[in-house]
Amino acid sequence: MITAATLSELLNLAAVQRSFIALALASVGLPIAGVLIVGLDIITARFAVMHLALLGIALGLFMGIDPVLTAIAVATLCTGALAPLAARPGGLSGPMGFLMTVAIAGALLVLSITGVNATGAFELLWGSVLATRWRDLIVIGVISTLVAGFVLRFRQQLALTLHDRELALMSGVRVDALLVTTLMLVAAAISSSIRLTGALLVDSLTLLPALAARNVAKSFTSMLWWAMGIGLIANVVGLFVSLATDQPPGPILVLTVGTVTLATFVRRSQNQGEI
Repeated sequence: MITAATLSELLNLAAVQRSFIALALASVGLPIAGVLIVGLDIITARFAVMHLALLGIALGLFMGIDPVLTAIAVATLCTGALAPLAARPGGLSGPMGFLMTVAIAGALLVLSITGVNATGAFELLWGSVLATRWRDLIVIGVISTLVAGFVLRFRQQLALTLHDRELALMSGVRVDALLVTTLMLVAAAISSSIRLTGALLVDSLTLLPALAARNVAKSFTSMLWWAMGIGLIANVVGLFVSLATDQPPGPILVLTVGTVTLATFVRRSQNQGEI
C-alpha cells in the first residue's frame, strides 16, 4: 500500500489521467463488442484476433508504422475475409483456429527475417494502461464510437439476428452483411485495446462485462447498458486499486471485473433457486 499523499501525486500525473480517460472511452465500445461476442457464441474467436494482432504488430515494427494501427488493420481485414464462413454449419471455429496458428507463425517469421526486436512486439501483448498515449486515446475513441454507432443504428436487426438467424433472414435482415460488419468491428475493438491491458488480458474490457451483464439484463438493449456500466465502474475501480496497492494494473483490472462477474453469477443462481 502507498500513502494517501503519494496516491494523490500519482492521480495528478498526466500518464495516470490518460489511463483513466482511456478506460472510460474503452468502456463504451469494448463491452458492446463483448456482448456481440457472447451473442454470436464466438468466444474462442477472440484468441485468433489476438494472434492476428501480434502479426500486425510485427509488420508495424518492421515498416516503421504505429504497431497498434497495423494490428487493427490486419486483425480487421483477416476477420472480415473469414466472416462469411460464420453462416456455415461448422461456424468460425475451424477457420479461426487455422488462422490463429498461421498468424502466430507468420509473426514469428517476420520478426526473425527482419531482425526486428521481438521485445517490443511482446511488450504490447502484455500491455499497460499506464503507457497509454494521446494517439491511443484517439484510436480507442474512434473505434468505440464506430462500435456504439453501429449497434445503435442496427440494434433491432442485431437483436433479431442474435436470437434467430433464420427468422432474421425471413424478416428481411441482410444477415451476411450484418455479420461481416459485426465481426470486423469486434476484431477492431479487441486489437485496439492491446496497449491498455495487453492482448492476453483484454477480457477485462470485453468478455467479462458482457458475461456479467447477461446475468442481470432482461433484454438486448439493457444488456448493452449493463455491460458498459459494469465495464466502466469495475475497470476504473480496478485501476484505482492497482495504484493504491502499487501492483501492475492489468491483473488487478481482470480480477476486479472478474469479481463483479462472479457476483452476478452467484446472484443469478440464488434467484433461480428461489423460483
